[in-house]
Amino acid sequence: MDTQNAEESMTIDILRIMDMIPHRYPFLMIDKITDVVLGESAVGIKNVTINEPFFQGHFPGQPIMPGVLIIEAMAQTAAVLVVETLGKESEGNLVYFMSVDSARFRKPVVPGDRLEIKVQKKQSRGRVWKFAAEVYADGVLKADATYAAMIAGK
Repeated sequence: MDTQNAEESMTIDILRIMDMIPHRYPFLMIDKITDVVLGESAVGIKNVTINEPFFQGHFPGQPIMPGVLIIEAMAQTAAVLVVETLGKESEGNLVYFMSVDSARFRKPVVPGDRLEIKVQKKQSRGRVWKFAAEVYADGVLKADATYAAMIAGK
């Protein structure tokens, strides 16, 4: 984790992300987390490349990132925020989707896009957290959704 000073935002690199959540290639959908406000919000970064395994079949000749994987990137960004907020004792715990509401895919996500996945906590009660997320590439809104997840205990 890189923290410059209290006025600059917290950044979490890929190695720290892999300490925090159990996802691994080819299902780790975020490369970095920036702008962390504990218990409130964070921005996940996903660099989309043609080397992603899903592009072989989705779709040959016109590669588009599947919407469910965009939602997964939203969830992983929120999971890192939750773990960072709750502290070391929650590292490595699974985070399960409970619901996905109002998911909208507005523009295709394609190789070369650098996704900014902006998540905002809407509510938390115990182990259940609800988030709203928006995904941008080059300032263009690509997708948005609200969703709830539960962090499991070890």
